[in-house]
Amino acid sequence: MPIDEHVPIDFDPRWLAVLQQVKDQFGKKPNMESLLFLIGINELGTLNTSFSKEQKQDLMHIAVCTLLEPEGYYESLGPDEDGWPHFALIKRFDVLSLEEQETLLKQNIIRYFERLKKEP
Repeated sequence: MPIDEHVPIDFDPRWLAVLQQVKDQFGKKPNMESLLFLIGINELGTLNTSFSKEQKQDLMHIAVCTLLEPEGYYESLGPDEDGWPHFALIKRFDVLSLEEQETLLKQNIIRYFERLKKEP
């Protein structure tokens, strides 16, 4: 089901479902940072419970790159020697307004969680 551009993203039932799903699983309503952190951990593929501040920022960057890769903003370069994914910037993301950036991320978070539901 495509994203309805006429419904504000914060009221999109699929966005609300993502927030509820994460809240149900972790007991707290997520914010954008926590969603990006969770996606980054999922993409890294590890359940390490102690990350440095820099690693946490790297995980959120991995999430942003993963979410925006289908939009043509990033291209995966594969993992480094430690298994961390790396990406190349293809087109600038900061030419969008902050509101447009947030909406684009939220739309792609919805798609990401929809893909996860389809995986076995």
